Amino acid sequence: MARRKSGLDFTRRREKKKLNIPLIREIVVFGIEIAIAVGLGFVLVYFLGLRTTVIGRAMEETLYASDEIMIDRFRYRIMEPKQGDVIVFLPNGNEKSYYYVRRVVGVPGDTVEIDNGRVLVNGEPYEGNGDFPLISDPGVAEEPVRLGTDEYFVLGDNTNESEDSRFADIGNVSKEFIIGKAWYVLHSEHHKGFIH
Repeated sequence: MARRKSGLDFTRRREKKKLNIPLIREIVVFGIEIAIAVGLGFVLVYFLGLRTTVIGRAMEETLYASDEIMIDRFRYRIMEPKQGDVIVFLPNGNEKSYYYVRRVVGVPGDTVEIDNGRVLVNGEPYEGNGDFPLISDPGVAEEPVRLGTDEYFVLGDNTNESEDSRFADIGNVSKEFIIGKAWYVLHSEHHKGFIH
């Protein structure tokens, strides 16, 4: 004869619930997709999303005062600036200065000189993207300027209206002070598109 339990039983019997594996998998995949999208967005904004406004007439007719341009900060992490590139930099690393936008004429190891108003790189006429007018003030480049291992000689395309490597307050630009490559005109009264 079975014994009857005495008293009331207040304990609940727990039902075993089955885990919904497909739902959990969907949630995990969705979370990973969101993380990838956020990460990719951050990378794109950090490396390609920096923009600045051109100050002054130094880069006319490539860029004009108040043009808004995009800066590629990634390119120079994997490769070196090359002759003809339009770069954005802080002069002498001065964090309080506005960004300067100029064209690279000489790269590390080059010798740059301005003779009779013409730019010479390693004794040969400069044949980069910039079509410079005759330069009235050669500055320090009146004598040959030899670039060090991480130095770049830059000029504005509108050389007679440009503050650039010819002058002591800018001088040769060290790679560590280069913010990136100017790559796209975002807003301008004159033109939009890629910068050459």
